[in-house]
Amino acid sequence: MSDGCPEFRLGSVLATSFTATLTERCGDAVERIPTPQRLADWLAVSGLAVGSCTPQDLTRARELREAIHRVATATALGEPLPAAAVAVLNDHSARGHAAAVLTPEGERRWRLGPASAVADALGVLAADAVAVVAGERDGRMALCASPTCRAAFFDTSRSRTRRWCEMNTCGNREKKSRFRARHGAGPGPAA
Repeated sequence: MSDGCPEFRLGSVLATSFTATLTERCGDAVERIPTPQRLADWLAVSGLAVGSCTPQDLTRARELREAIHRVATATALGEPLPAAAVAVLNDHSARGHAAAVLTPEGERRWRLGPASAVADALGVLAADAVAVVAGERDGRMALCASPTCRAAFFDTSRSRTRRWCEMNTCGNREKKSRFRARHGAGPGPAA
């Protein structure tokens, strides 16, 4: 992007797209919302435009993001849900007062309150995470097979065996790594 920040990774599930604002969690982590303005940008491209965010909003958003990731990870691994992360999800969900509205084109959009837009947006994210973890959607939580990524994602593939959060990033990187291991580095450039 022109501001020097890495591109957002947007998927079809709002909650797991939000957790993807921190990537390469087990390697050299990449923070995709380093500033309040980048949080506002992510919310806008995700259909939750708030205008502006404060440093406190960014802190609350990151707290929610990490809670969603912990709950999604536990779900993917079949482990008990971490109580503290569940409490954060529930708190944010209860704070938000966004309304789902129908557009003339038949699409759902979110109406956020002017005084509590960021809290409303975070409430939508928390409620989306609750719906996904509670099994209200057809699919399953999974973790990226990349040892440096380990992003939580919602697998809606027919067989529910998807391995990568994104084929264009983690999947390709892992396939290239395996190819190099099998075939060596190959010949260098011709002199």
